[in-house]
Amino acid sequence: MSVAITQDQVRLHYEEAGTGGTTIVFVHEFGGDHRSWEPQMRHFARRHRCITFAARGFAPSDVPASVEAYSQQHAVDDILAVMDAANVGKAHIVGLSMGGFATLHFGLQAPQRALSLTVAGAGYGAEKQHEDYFRKVSLEVARQFEAQGSAQFAKTYSIGASRVQFQNKDPRGWAEFAAQLGEHSSLGSANTMRGVQAGRPSIYDLETALRAMMVPMLVIVGDEDDHCLQPGIFLKKTVPACGLLVLPKTGHTLNLEEPALFNYFVDVFIGQVEAGRWEPRDPRAIASQIMKTD
Repeated sequence: MSVAITQDQVRLHYEEAGTGGTTIVFVHEFGGDHRSWEPQMRHFARRHRCITFAARGFAPSDVPASVEAYSQQHAVDDILAVMDAANVGKAHIVGLSMGGFATLHFGLQAPQRALSLTVAGAGYGAEKQHEDYFRKVSLEVARQFEAQGSAQFAKTYSIGASRVQFQNKDPRGWAEFAAQLGEHSSLGSANTMRGVQAGRPSIYDLETALRAMMVPMLVIVGDEDDHCLQPGIFLKKTVPACGLLVLPKTGHTLNLEEPALFNYFVDVFIGQVEAGRWEPRDPRAIASQIMKTD
């Protein structure tokens, strides 16, 4: 077990595998934890040094009691704290959902530390017309984690509209995911919902900064993860060196629901980045011109 200490003295548990090549840091979603990246740790450790960590609020990392200790900024700073503790100068950052938002903000705030960004399943609460609704739902989810406890409320949370695809395809894998969700700290889950999920800005409000960010990016969404589709298209159209991958008949838990596809495309992406071939979009490929006439 390795531990990183943040600037505000929160202890973060991290694990690593592999010794060769460049480093990949995996950043988990709200419904998962450091264990959620096991299919990726096993695959990518063959050629890379791989690091996965438990976010603050997710044991065995510390679970701060105050909601003020949880925010989108803390999520970015915590990635840096783990990298610093592990003596990693630059890394490919791969994040899902909550971790995808953290990865995106990492690219904006610390582009000099990012070799590439994989932003998967990031979009919940980003759509401007759903902002207020998302915040209200996030606060209610926090209340339910406190009122029912994680073990009980996980039974509801794990069968959301974008989780049932995973359950239908891979019942054993989904059952493991649901069981691990039920082990989470009720306090940590509630504080994360209030401080990070309900408090983060919409990615649409970051458009100016995103247009200037030149870090290579791969955005991955499932075609049945409805509230991530339009934000994914927005990122594709906004970030200069961004590619968009849409996985068919797939929900939110992308890396566990379709591990082979996820690993393959992230592998290809990282390979192209390291070969210097993942470049900004050719300015001749403008959306307004269907075919050249002069």
